[in-house]
Amino acid sequence: MLAGLLVITSFVACAQKPKKEEVKKTTNNMEWNKLTKEEEDVIVRKGTEYPGTGALLNNKEKGTYICRRCNAPLYRSESKFESHCGWPSFDDEIKGAVLRIPDADGQRTEIVCANCKAHLGHVFLGEGFTSKNTRNCVNSISMSFVPDKK
Repeated sequence: MLAGLLVITSFVACAQKPKKEEVKKTTNNMEWNKLTKEEEDVIVRKGTEYPGTGALLNNKEKGTYICRRCNAPLYRSESKFESHCGWPSFDDEIKGAVLRIPDADGQRTEIVCANCKAHLGHVFLGEGFTSKNTRNCVNSISMSFVPDKK
C-alpha cells in the first residue's frame, strides 16, 4: 500500500511541474524575438499605433527596415517617403518580403511579413504620392531599423 501511495504521489508531483514556455518558430525554424505588450498588440493582435508616435516615422538614415518579430528584411530606406499620414510610408517592399491580405470588410488590404505573418499595417493604391502609386503604411512598432555600414 505504501508503494502504491508513493507511485501516485510521484505522478501527481510530475503533473504539477510548470510547463516550459513554448518557443514559437518561423518557417525557417528560427526563434522569434520576444515582444513587449505594445508590440504584441500591433504585431499579433493587428492593432495600430497612434499616428505620429512611431520611433521610425522621421528616420532619414540609409538602411533596411526589418520585421520586429523575425528580423526578415522588409523595406529599404530608398523606398521610404513622406506621406504626412502619421506612419512610415514606403512605395515598394523588398521582393517577396510582404504579403497583401484583403481585410474582411473589403475596404482595405492588410500587409504582413511574408516570413512570420506579423501585422505591419495596410497598403493603399492610387493615391499619387509617388510614381509607383503605392503606399505601404507601416506601424513603426512592427519594424526595427538596421543602418547601412558607413
